[in-house]
Amino acid sequence: MTTFIDRRTLLAGAAAGLVAAPAIVRAQARTALRVGVTAGPHAQILEAVKPVAAARGLDLRIVEFSDYILPNAALAGGDLDVNSYQHKPFLDQQNADRKYGLVGVGFTVNFPIGVYSKKHKSFAEVPAGGQVSIPNDPTNGARALLLFQDKGIIKLKDGVGLKPTVADIIQNEKRLRFIELEAAQTARSLDDVAAAVINTNYALSVGLNPGRDAILREDPKGPYVNLIAVREADKDKPWVKPFVESYQSAEVKAFIERTFQGSVLPSW
Repeated sequence: MTTFIDRRTLLAGAAAGLVAAPAIVRAQARTALRVGVTAGPHAQILEAVKPVAAARGLDLRIVEFSDYILPNAALAGGDLDVNSYQHKPFLDQQNADRKYGLVGVGFTVNFPIGVYSKKHKSFAEVPAGGQVSIPNDPTNGARALLLFQDKGIIKLKDGVGLKPTVADIIQNEKRLRFIELEAAQTARSLDDVAAAVINTNYALSVGLNPGRDAILREDPKGPYVNLIAVREADKDKPWVKPFVESYQSAEVKAFIERTFQGSVLPSW
């Protein structure tokens, strides 16, 4: 509904010391932001951020995606103003591969990645030669392999850092066969493989509880904290700081802790 106020009414209000005029200015000055997220926890958290951001003059319009590639493409292409769904190694890889020029402006949450199975109650039960599905993107696939090395299941070449591939496996006593799938598909592969490495947001989307159902789980401390990303040209825009502050607020932290019960961890 549009409200019309004539000059005499405005002057009368000002003379009486009313605050109607500044309120009108604030309403007109609200900044609309298109925020890209993946479906699941990231989208749920942004819904909790919305009212906090509204109090800071930001109108968040949440756009959900079903994979990890499109949110960065949409941000770089100008269809989004900001996104919130990825960790820094993934963003760095995307920038290197696609020349996006995106930058992180604040940390959000951590989703310790887990290994799940419908057939085995522990990883020790996975038979020799068993198939294990892992994400096929370079950063999450590497993350899966580092998890298996950390648990003593495989050994990787020295010096691979955060970017190992299946070709870097130099010891694999169980002779596991790693099947590389798009990250969103690993959860759907559970009926067909001995075990699957599944990112927490996708695990939650199919009813898996990382704390209860994962047969192996990544140490939550590490480089895989998620972040808020914007185009480099926008990093100093006046809306960036209030958006980050809205996300990193006490209200949002309480929502995360209450809703996800330790499967998603605030990281600020």
